[in-house]
Formats: sequence, C-alpha cells, structure tokens
Amino acid sequence: MSDPVTEQLLPIGGAAPPRSEDDLDERLSRPTAGLIAMLRDLDGDVVVLGAAGKMGPSLARMARRGLDACERKMLRVIAVSRFSEAGSRANLEAAGVETVRCDLTNREDVAALPEATNVIFMAGHKFGTTAAPDLTWIMNTYVPALTAERYHHSRIVAFSTGCVYPNVPVSSGGAREEDALEPDGDYANSCVGRERVLTYFSRTNGTPVALFRLNYAIDLRYGVLVDVARKVLAGTPVDVTMGHANVIWQGDANAQALQCLAHAASPPFAVNVTGPETVSIRWLACRFGELFGREPEIVGTEAETALLSNASRAHALFGYPTVVLDTMVQWTAEWLQAGGRLLGKPTHFEVRDGRF
Repeated sequence: MSDPVTEQLLPIGGAAPPRSEDDLDERLSRPTAGLIAMLRDLDGDVVVLGAAGKMGPSLARMARRGLDACERKMLRVIAVSRFSEAGSRANLEAAGVETVRCDLTNREDVAALPEATNVIFMAGHKFGTTAAPDLTWIMNTYVPALTAERYHHSRIVAFSTGCVYPNVPVSSGGAREEDALEPDGDYANSCVGRERVLTYFSRTNGTPVALFRLNYAIDLRYGVLVDVARKVLAGTPVDVTMGHANVIWQGDANAQALQCLAHAASPPFAVNVTGPETVSIRWLACRFGELFGREPEIVGTEAETALLSNASRAHALFGYPTVVLDTMVQWTAEWLQAGGRLLGKPTHFEVRDGRF
C-alpha cells in the first residue's frame, strides 16, 4: 500500500534541476522513505553538533521535516554551533529547528548543552591543517572526547571520512570498513584519532556509536562535481592524476546519517557512505565538456590508486542513493551556467599526500 507522506517527500531523480537556493535547500533536506520509516520509531530528541557547516543546516532541517511528517512534533531537533555566519541561525529557527550557540572546545559550554537521546556529531576541522595542525587535532580529538563525556547515555552518530583509509587500487572497488586504517597526513590521522577516542568512550561507558565515513557529498554549491565543472567551464586544465573518486548526493548522505542512529552500537558500528560508482575524473571532465559545448583540457595520467570507499554495507542497509550520478552532473552544469551561488570551498580531492 502506498504511503502518501512518503510519496510527497521523496525526491525524484529525473526532476528538473533546482532553480534557486531555496529550491536546492528544500531538496537537500527532503526526507527519504527509509528515513521516515526509521523516525516513526525514534525515541528522544535529536541534537546536531556543528550544525552550521556545509551539511549541518540541511541535515537538521531534514530531521525536523521527517519528524513532522511522522506526526512526532513533540520531539525536538536542536542545532548547536557558534553560528558565526549571519542568517544561519535564523534560517534554522524559521524551519522549526531549535538553536543553541556553543563553543564546543569549551568544557563548560558543552556541559550546559540540553539533554538528547540522539546526537549527530558533525564538528571537525580540515582545511588549513598544514598551517595549524594543533587546531585540527583539538577539533577532531578533544571535542569528540568532550562530547562523549557529555552524552555518554545517548547514542552518537559521528561524521568521519574516507580519508582514514589509504589510497587503494582503483580496480579494488574501494576500501571496506574492516580494512586497516592507514591515513596520510595530519588531517587524516586526526580523524582516526577521533574514531579511536569515540571507540574508547563507547567501550568504557557502553555508549552506542556509529562512525559515518563519508566521501564526497555533492551540493550544487560545492563538491567534486563543482570542482571539475568549474575548470571545464573556465577552460582550466583538469589534472587527472587522482583519477577517480566517489560521490553521493548530500541529501542522501543526510538521510543515511540520521538512519545510522538505529545502528549505533558498542563497540562502534562503522559504515562507508558514498555512491555506488567509482567515478572517473576524465569521464566527468568529458561529460561536462559535452554539456558546456567545449573540449576539456586534460593533463596528467591516472594513478593506479585513489581514495575510494566501498559502500556496499550502506547500500544493503539504506538502498541506493535517490539521486543518481548523471542527474547530479546535469544539475551541476545547469547551476553553473545559470550563475548559481557557490560556497568557494573546493574539496581538494586531487590531494594525494594528505596535506590540506
């Protein structure tokens, strides 16, 4: 039997591309059928730590929309951040998300955070690590420790990254969750540190934890597709030395992160989250060339290894992403051609030595 709530909220991969930021944000925060099914049985409020980053606002809004669709309006969704950018806090509150301003490096601030059964931990630091590795380590290891102490009776889904793995042979299909963590560089090592810290507290306190190893989320304002498309559109050479990547629609990543609340465990449950394809950067450049009507300039030769993750565990649990690769490519091309706003935050997916 069909579910009218689910039918209303499900994204349609073949739909017309987003025409405005409001339209884009609506799609990125639109709950999936799997998420709605999970939220119907969710116990307790949801707190999102680090909620003002690239993904946090749409994830918090998705949680609120999903709970409302399930007629569970009594459960709170609370977004926590410094909220340093104008408007981000007001936009969340307008969507029905409560907000709390907090410095997550401050023990007293963290201790004063509201109680919540469910915690989505999104705080972290990546770019600028080479210049200030101490800040990266504080954000990626000390802050998770404070969080685990504060919310030791909660379940925690902690955002991690595919960077915890080494580059693997392209032919391998990507690193799996049981593979050894052999990161390159301070950032990736600090992310392993985050996982180790949370694992310690999970084992010590029995806190259910899920380690959400994501790469790379796609929003039309940033991401691997935007990075490649901008170069093709500008006639800038596309270096294919890091010749392959994984990508997933940010809305699908948001939904899967929230669904991981149902899989948190002690010791922690780890899951790779990305799309099913090993995406060729050369193919991407050529596809954007077709859409833009220009020949891409490609330099370099594909290395035999790349930073790749096998997400078959996530696909078995959550199904395949609702927005497929070529739809994301077409939407990205149309967004750029229409002059859509960009965040100016490149992914630096090309980096092979872990220096960010």
